[in-house]
Amino acid sequence: MMVFLYNCSIRAFGWMIALGALFNRKARLLWRGRRGLLRRIERAEAVAAGSSSAATTAIKREGTIWVHCASLGEFEQGRPIIEELRRRHPVGTAEYRRIVLTFFSPSGYEIRKGYAEADAVYYLPADTPRNARRFVAAVRPERAIFVKYEYWYNYLSALRDFGAESCVVSAIFRPGMVFFRDSALGRFMRRTLGLLGRFFVQDEESARLLGTIGFGADRVAVSGDTRFDRVVQLAAEAAEAGEVPWVADFVREATGPVMVCGSTWGPDEEILVQLMRERPEMRFIVAPHELDSGRIDALIQRSGRRGVRYTRLSSDNAASMAELQEATLLVIDTIGLLSKVYRYGQLAYVGGGFGRGIHNTLEAATWGIPVLFGPKYEAFAEAVELAALGGAASVSSAEELRRCVAEWVDRPDELARRGRIAGEYVRSRAGATARILGVV
Repeated sequence: MMVFLYNCSIRAFGWMIALGALFNRKARLLWRGRRGLLRRIERAEAVAAGSSSAATTAIKREGTIWVHCASLGEFEQGRPIIEELRRRHPVGTAEYRRIVLTFFSPSGYEIRKGYAEADAVYYLPADTPRNARRFVAAVRPERAIFVKYEYWYNYLSALRDFGAESCVVSAIFRPGMVFFRDSALGRFMRRTLGLLGRFFVQDEESARLLGTIGFGADRVAVSGDTRFDRVVQLAAEAAEAGEVPWVADFVREATGPVMVCGSTWGPDEEILVQLMRERPEMRFIVAPHELDSGRIDALIQRSGRRGVRYTRLSSDNAASMAELQEATLLVIDTIGLLSKVYRYGQLAYVGGGFGRGIHNTLEAATWGIPVLFGPKYEAFAEAVELAALGGAASVSSAEELRRCVAEWVDRPDELARRGRIAGEYVRSRAGATARILGVV
């Protein structure tokens, strides 16, 4: 009965997407992306299977690796695994394996559909029994890797029937999840989990919880979180690439500490503006989550500072070097720089903690600087652990932010100590990719 209801819900969701496409951009992208999707996948995979020649190593159809990510965040989590797989199975060698990457969300697919380390990038077709069988038959995976979550019953069933290995990586489980409930849905979801071959979980608590529902050490391994590998990799790539134009010049003129504020929302900026007014000796770099031009101009005006905008893609509003040297606030209004910019700070503020939850604290911590964030962070294990160690702190108001910054900035030794804690925390937890690929 639960399988029937599950399949009905999958179809109902498809109808909701079709209806939502009339009003919502993301729904429209997903609806358009799924139209004729399986036929396109079948054609593309058939072409790939027949494209070998004397100049290229024949694709080992039984050796295809399928990696699935829900969205962009899970892709960044799975990216170290994909890139290590490509390094181990390079194109044009006897070890070559075809890598197929899928996304559920448009925010992942639309940004990464041209990702070069995968041989093919697709939306994931809806999880109906027929779709799952057709997809698996077309891709013919030897292994399927699901990043963090998304447990699709029909896909896992099709993989099992095909004889493919399957696992989930960087998974995390908490007591309130449906898998641990004594209900019909809970039993169905445990059955779905049972279709997976292995679980690579982030922490001991997740392993313990899986143990309570019958998954023992033969199938569960505590491997850590591949996000640590990713941020270490990002930092290494940024260091190798050299300085970020403008930003390096901006901090060169600083006579006091520089605070980098990443992925900020309105409530974050409310308390940051007050701090900017109270700490004239500091310089601030702000990368808002939403890049609305009017909102950025208002932020600069409200701060009461000499502010300029970093615009990489256009010179229309680019500041002169003289303006940059005089500025004490630099607003990054282009995507893709934040992880490189944290290196220029002595401390960081990560936004989102007054809304649904904080953004990526590890991108800042990997540079060895302490991190501040808003009150909604309990669902993020790395933030909880960083705060407990002293490499981060949560603030709930402008007054708390002022006190915390004063405690750190006015005591350089304390600021440096907390930064060392943050950097060591990230480095000590890297290595999940090697642990996972040492088994699968």
